[in-house]
Amino acid sequence: MTDGPEGEPEPEPEPGPETALAVVATTPEVLAHPDLDEALLAPWERRRLAGIRLPSRRDDVLAARLLLRLCVARATGLPPDTPALAQRCPGCGGHGHGRPYLRGRPGVGVSLSHADGLVAAAVGPGAIGVDVEPATRRPGPLHVLRRLLPDADVAEAAASPDAGPALLRLWVRAEARLKAGQAGESGRTGRTGRTGQTAQSAQGDIRLLDWTDRPRAAVAAAACATRVTIASL
Repeated sequence: MTDGPEGEPEPEPEPGPETALAVVATTPEVLAHPDLDEALLAPWERRRLAGIRLPSRRDDVLAARLLLRLCVARATGLPPDTPALAQRCPGCGGHGHGRPYLRGRPGVGVSLSHADGLVAAAVGPGAIGVDVEPATRRPGPLHVLRRLLPDADVAEAAASPDAGPALLRLWVRAEARLKAGQAGESGRTGRTGRTGQTAQSAQGDIRLLDWTDRPRAAVAAAACATRVTIASL
């Protein structure tokens, strides 16, 4: 659910064919969902899960993939066990890793993210990217960020009265943009959204939306060519 100008909840608009859908949740929330189960994953996904030794990370990966299936089901009207999710690396051309996509639906973009008990997923027309991080996380150090992000953006965020949250918001926006295939472009919005609110900007043909999910102590961003609906699990 989105927040209004004063942080008050607004009704969620119904996602349509020209609207992207994004959901942020905790890993336990997803794993407890009655319509989601590990059996929905493809054999190659379950093999990948079996190779993850850290239980908490395994749960995060599983939850992110299940949440993505739920988002695809909501956007397409298909049951969660129908979507055929796959991954392909644009660098090596290999399958089973890299950017996710939906077999048989080339016009539908999908993306997922997970971090320390938090997961996010997004689906929409065309290329899309989503990222989520704990609100307490602080990216850095600055000299490393300057190698990865536009220097002017890093300098502006670092000079903010709340530099830590500003740098984190800059980071999640950059990650979402990268997943949408827009690496190297500025992530500046002209302002940073306040806690509990959203901030959106357009950069070329890509829109960037970032928001803070206060109940889950998460900061998230989505990048796509259309309006984004932030929905509840």
